[in-house]
Order: sequence, then C-alpha cells, then structure tokens
Amino acid sequence: MRVALDGGPYAVAASPDGALWVTLADAGQIARVTMDGEVTRHKAGKKPMQITPHGWFTFAGGVGRITPDGIVTTTKVSGNPYGIVEGPDGAVWFTAENTIGRFNGKFQWYAAPGTPAMIATGPDGALWFTLNATSSVGRITTDGNLTVRELPTKQAGPVGICGTHDAVWFTEILADQLGRIGVDDAVQELPLAAGAKPHAVIPAQADGVWVSLWGGHAVAHVSDDGEYAEVELEHGAEPHGLAVGVDNALWVACEAGYLERIS
Repeated sequence: MRVALDGGPYAVAASPDGALWVTLADAGQIARVTMDGEVTRHKAGKKPMQITPHGWFTFAGGVGRITPDGIVTTTKVSGNPYGIVEGPDGAVWFTAENTIGRFNGKFQWYAAPGTPAMIATGPDGALWFTLNATSSVGRITTDGNLTVRELPTKQAGPVGICGTHDAVWFTEILADQLGRIGVDDAVQELPLAAGAKPHAVIPAQADGVWVSLWGGHAVAHVSDDGEYAEVELEHGAEPHGLAVGVDNALWVACEAGYLERIS
C-alpha cells in the first residue's frame, strides 16, 4: 500500500489512536494518515522534522504539539530543535544546537558538547542521543547526568538512534554502518553496503531493528543475532522515517512523495 504525500515526507510516528503522524518538511505541515489511507494535513511551523506518537514535534524555531483533532500549539525555542522523544519520566526530551532540552510544563536545559541529532530512550531508562559532527553517542539520565563516548569509527556521522530490550542501536550515515551498544556496554559496528547511507532506526516488531537506507533506496531488518534482510524500494524513494503501525506493518516516509507500507 502506498499513500501519496507531497511536501517532503520526513518522519513518521504511530499514534495511540491508530493513525500515523507524518512530518512534511518542505510543506511546513503534519499529515494524519489513517490505516485505510485517508489523509488530513495541518500547518505546523517551518520545516517540521521529528514527531512522537502523542504528537510532539520539532520544527525550525521551536517545539510543538498536535492533537488527534488537529489543534497545533507551538513554542519558540532557539537552536533549531531536531530530535524529540517522550521520555520515561513523563517529560518530552529534545535536541537543539549544543543543547538537550526537557519539557514537562516548564523547560530545562542541559549543555551538550556539540549539536545532538536524534534522541531515544535506552533499555537502562536513560536518554541516548547521537552527536553527528563529533562521531559520538551521548547519554543523559533523567536527573541530568550527561556523558559522551566516542565511536570506534572516526567521521561516522551518527544520526538515527533507538533503544530495544537489550541495546541502543544507531546509524552511521557517513560510514555506511549500523552501530550497537549493548547493556554490557560493548560497542559493535556492522558494515552495510557502500552508499547505503543509513538514516533512521527503530525497534522491529519481533526482534532486532528496522533501518532506512536513504542512499540505498531500501529498508533493512537486522535481528538481535545479526541476521540481515533487505527490502528494496523504488529507485529514488529516499526513505527517511520509520514506524510500526497498529496493523503491525512497517510504514516508511519516503521523501520522493509518499508513505510506503511494508507488511
């Protein structure tokens, strides 16, 4: 199944009500897509980027929220917010230039060594984030203790990140690799095909993770024990965001102008 969406589909999240949220970065909109393909579009500030299941999103100049009935509220925030996640403490955590932000009725700010990209909750209950320019991965606890570790590969360009039951997984877009930090703190880097340019990574339905291969026009599944399988998309699809819907299918936001369902 394919749902046409012009405006630069970028991130996608599965809402608790069964629909999907899709940010349309070029159009300055957020689309709500039902499982049968019905689309409703809402204005959402300049260049909306990442979005959470409950409708929290980042855009160029701030953080916002969209309700299931399409009411959008925004707050100006400096530093071009990008990554965002609903944290284990009930707060919303997001990344911005040299900053990790936390919002739970009021804002708190934590200095970061560089500009973090995406952010996710790890299996340890902390927030993990990628530092693209410094080839590092950071960790911040819910009480604000922040640490950073450099990756084995220099100029790896980490971007996407997610937590599973036993590890934190992240993409290395410049190195064409997928990284993993286990609960035992061991770091692994799994090589992908040259030019794959992995972007987003999310927990898969059963085990392992799904990865969007922006440069490879494909998505890949990597199991917990390292088995690799790839699903080809149309050439030029430019897959970015990923989400598992209430239908247990994988939905892929393709910058070429559509949302692709993979069962």
